[in-house]
Amino acid sequence: MATLLIHAGRALTPATEISDAGILIREDAIEAIGPRSGMTLPAGAQEIRATDKTAVPGFIDVHIHGAGGHDVMEGTNAALRSITRRVSEYGTTSLVATTVTASTDQTLRAIEGIAGYIAQQHETEEPRAEVLGIHFEGPFISKDRRGVHPSQWIQLPSAETLSRFLKAAAGNARILTIAPEVLGAAPCIDAAREAGLVVSMGHTDASYEQARAAMARGARSATHVYNAMRPFSHRDPGVIGAVLTSPEVNAELIADGVHVEEAAMKLLLLAKGAAHVTLVSDGLSATGMPDGKYMLGEFEVTVSGGVCRNADGVLAGSTLTLDHALRNIVALGIPLPDAVRMLTLNPASLLGIEFKKGSLRVGADADILLLDENLHLAGVWARGVALN
Repeated sequence: MATLLIHAGRALTPATEISDAGILIREDAIEAIGPRSGMTLPAGAQEIRATDKTAVPGFIDVHIHGAGGHDVMEGTNAALRSITRRVSEYGTTSLVATTVTASTDQTLRAIEGIAGYIAQQHETEEPRAEVLGIHFEGPFISKDRRGVHPSQWIQLPSAETLSRFLKAAAGNARILTIAPEVLGAAPCIDAAREAGLVVSMGHTDASYEQARAAMARGARSATHVYNAMRPFSHRDPGVIGAVLTSPEVNAELIADGVHVEEAAMKLLLLAKGAAHVTLVSDGLSATGMPDGKYMLGEFEVTVSGGVCRNADGVLAGSTLTLDHALRNIVALGIPLPDAVRMLTLNPASLLGIEFKKGSLRVGADADILLLDENLHLAGVWARGVALN
């Protein structure tokens, strides 16, 4: 792998802004970053001049089910290669493969397949997103707030079932979405925290008090806030009220303009601040594909005008790509460095990998994007490998 120096008009690390920036990549990591004037081009290195572009870290998607016609529940190397290649075209250089509620046996097969893929994903130097681990979205959710998750496979939270998932994941489990009000949730949250998972409240009918109790047990994220949650009201603030008023909790947001109206997005951002919101796609197999019929787990969804719904007309994930999410958030009036943070540093910090991912810093993986003045992608590097 060649040594490369990217000369950008500016770099958003995203914590700081570097004007006339140089980013030196050696192998798959960032070796140096700073003003270009203070750097010497190493012998044999290539320099890419992009002085009219902005360099930012690669996007991290902690909630994504599929792309390119494939679903992570397929659990095959071919499916995961297709997904990771497709999303890299939209600036996602890392992701957490997200399961959907299914039978225990099917879920275990998918988890084992994803874990097997993760173990060998770096054997070839192809430009594609890195799978950082697995996000279990279900089966420990509320039947009342299930969205499109199949009701027949929803289970009461069980530390024993979670243990089977963790064993199949072979050290790759990262996030558990759970409804904290459901019988058995408390010991399951404890088991997940003990195993090092991020516990995220989602698909939940929890009251404010139940949500706060889950936070006291270590829940520190909320899955696609507003969606599949008990609605907020002034006398029954519910889980949304708890999330909005708890700075320690990260809030996932699907910023496609369909799942959440503009005013509600603004309210979330005002309440939480840029440091505590993570933009996610909740993308399905239809991401990057034309309208039509696609699978989410074992059930069919229809995509029309880029919007996914099941046979009953219920929203079913999205076809949102994270570059589009960035532009949507900036269009709300959010400063670009803050919008970038919600796609990079925040998800990395949630996963505890902020020194390796989500930042342009010495020693971090060379996951780098170049954005033009309209915030469209002009270059993608995934662990130092350029997407052509």
